[in-house]
Amino acid sequence: MAASSTASAISAAASPTLASFSPSTITRNTGATVDFSAGGIAVIVPPQPFDAEAAATVLDGLDGLVVCGGRDVDPARYGQTPGEHTDEPDTRRDLLEDALIAEALRRDLPLLAICRGAQLLNVHQGGSLIQHLPDVVGSHKYQVGGGTFTIGELDVDTDSELGHLVGDTVTGAMYHHQAIDEVGEGLRVTARSDDGIIEAIEVEGATFGIGVQWHPEQTLNDGRLFDGLIAAARNARSTQ
Repeated sequence: MAASSTASAISAAASPTLASFSPSTITRNTGATVDFSAGGIAVIVPPQPFDAEAAATVLDGLDGLVVCGGRDVDPARYGQTPGEHTDEPDTRRDLLEDALIAEALRRDLPLLAICRGAQLLNVHQGGSLIQHLPDVVGSHKYQVGGGTFTIGELDVDTDSELGHLVGDTVTGAMYHHQAIDEVGEGLRVTARSDDGIIEAIEVEGATFGIGVQWHPEQTLNDGRLFDGLIAAARNARSTQ
């Protein structure tokens, strides 16, 4: 999915269909791909005027949802004014993705939220964000710039859906200058970096509702998150 797009989806019979917002998740060999080698079919949802009814219509034909990275979430959504390092908001994309997240949660549709997606999931649930991590950790190690991802080992709660997929640690490719601060209602923290920054959250009670701050599409040798999403989408389709 591309930077100009906004979401991606999956469908499941033999191959689940998943919606995704950021076309950068579709071309894996470019370093910006969602890996659906486990059988998913990606459907891109481009930026457009959107509401709850439109979200329901879109998700009626899909088996899962991927919300990808991109521009910073509008701080007004979590009651703050923009800091000097915060991006100009893309309110149309915020509205579209928020509507899709709301509908996915309502119907317990398998959901994978990546980077900005995880942040928006948290904000949707009433949480807040750290607007500029260097102000907190004292360095730019989470986003060094120039398109260079920081590769690091992250500690995972093994008593979680993420832990069931990857074990007690996971190698993450990080490129974020913001992070989750106050955790939203109905969410739990399931992974952190070595200095305590939240790197993954999960929707409590969901069939599959994972948000990760890192970019799993960048670690080409590890497709376990996408495999888990596809399996959940396929299982949901088979029980309908």
